Amino acid sequence: MNLTKAKIISNEQISLRYCHMKIAIPDWSVSEVQAGQFFHIRTTDDFSPLLRRPFSIYRINELDNTLEFLYLVKGAGTKRLAERKPNELLDIFGPLGNTFTIPEMSRGLILVARGVGIATLSALAFAAGKKGVPCFAILSARTKEDILVEKELNEAGIKTFLVNDLDGTSDLANVKVMAEELINSKQVDSIYTCGSKRLSILMKDMAEKHQLFAEIALEENMGCAMGACYACVCDIKEGNEIQTIRICQDGPVLPLKKVVLS
Repeated sequence: MNLTKAKIISNEQISLRYCHMKIAIPDWSVSEVQAGQFFHIRTTDDFSPLLRRPFSIYRINELDNTLEFLYLVKGAGTKRLAERKPNELLDIFGPLGNTFTIPEMSRGLILVARGVGIATLSALAFAAGKKGVPCFAILSARTKEDILVEKELNEAGIKTFLVNDLDGTSDLANVKVMAEELINSKQVDSIYTCGSKRLSILMKDMAEKHQLFAEIALEENMGCAMGACYACVCDIKEGNEIQTIRICQDGPVLPLKKVVLS
């Protein structure tokens, strides 16, 4: 991990609620970064707000040695970050956390993401594409306008299925039918999810039913991202015992079957 300065290449609003940022880190190779990891970023230069914010890595570009992030503009930190301009320097710490696993000889992956959860899963999708592993993505959001990176995923060879609350297609029963069709047609043998508790519970049940490999990327507010403050804890089941872990240290990627979601 590194504590360093990154140069903002671009930082643009891409929809009503979301922004896309691209950065370059001088004298440092992005090949060290892997899908699933995150950076802890100071959103301003004046320490207001004081705490850093965790941002999942959306895209790793080894060709031009840049990283890309998608983020929801919601609180004070992300509102200030959205105001940052190209060529400004950004105080970043990372990469942090663990990574996704693509099983050997995988037939295909199914990604189920809600909202900005696709920011985390996209890096996995692009990595799978490089390995020649087929990938399918179910993208869920409040409205069609909130669905992110459909075009970029399609251009990378990932087939997308779009559902949203406004037209009722994001209903759990509908998402279950979509996932079941992919599983029963033997196009996928691994499930990955991020961004929604209800979708994660559904995917956990389906992974157990069909005996599939499954991982979840957890999203949580963090204080230090180094395991000292215990601000980002969650419960997992190990055998018959419930244990509390720190997402920044033991995650953010975890076996879906172990995470206590209810």
